[in-house]
Amino acid sequence: MSNSPQGPLLLWVDLTHDRSTEALMNQFTAFSECRLVQAHSLTDSTRSRRVDMICMHFDRPDALGLNQLQQVKRAAPSIPISMFTVQHSEELAVWAMRSGVWEYVTLPLSPAELQRYRQALERLYELRQSSNVGSRRALSEHYPELPPSIRLTVDHQKHQLLVRATQYIDQHFCENLDQKELALLCGLTPSRFSRLFREVHGVCYLEYMLGKRLEFAKDRLDNTQMPITTIGYDAGFRDPSYFARAFKQFVGCTPSEYRNGGRPLAAVVVEQDLQDAAPAYPDALRLDVGS
Repeated sequence: MSNSPQGPLLLWVDLTHDRSTEALMNQFTAFSECRLVQAHSLTDSTRSRRVDMICMHFDRPDALGLNQLQQVKRAAPSIPISMFTVQHSEELAVWAMRSGVWEYVTLPLSPAELQRYRQALERLYELRQSSNVGSRRALSEHYPELPPSIRLTVDHQKHQLLVRATQYIDQHFCENLDQKELALLCGLTPSRFSRLFREVHGVCYLEYMLGKRLEFAKDRLDNTQMPITTIGYDAGFRDPSYFARAFKQFVGCTPSEYRNGGRPLAAVVVEQDLQDAAPAYPDALRLDVGS
């Protein structure tokens, strides 16, 4: 049965209990030639013309059906096998991989999964068409794309290592936070945490906290009439004079000047990276940890 005389030839073996393979096969006839065959006649079918894929369809795989798959693999080792199954488990997927299955596909098929399978099949078909007989077996090997969780960039993976600590700092920056506790949240040693944090954020965690506190203070100065000293305390500063010094280092004016609209021009406002500003205020790293 086929709606497409050209393109890859797929031989389908129905190993379901409800004999539903023909309905599944119809999803593939738009881009391939599909034939429903019996497992015992596969050897004769593969001799008649070049077969590009053997598709074995299961609803609930049992020992008999899985043994048939292995027998087909032994009888036609150079032809790739796709295993379609409704019932799925990690153990079954591992078994399929170890048995040399080219594609392990869980059902029902989503449009995206059907498109992905089509693209992989077309690449295989092109390779097999352009290959010589001696290399056909090697070209039946299939290396699927890595899943998104594995294809993450190194930078993203580093961010992920720190995500619990970063979220905790974002929620508790007004408190005194200990580096050891933050490192423990990430499952890292304090020294590893310190190096990784600076590598990811460009500043140490104390400077990161300081920036959060000053942004909090600016927001209060912009939107409330609270006393400046109270704002400093709420932001986590226990020393009003230190709050004023740190604020001026970052923003370019004192808190009172900021509230009164006496901010410097945007080109002068110190909104740059904390790392660039750090050498100018070594005392800002103190953060009154001991208070």
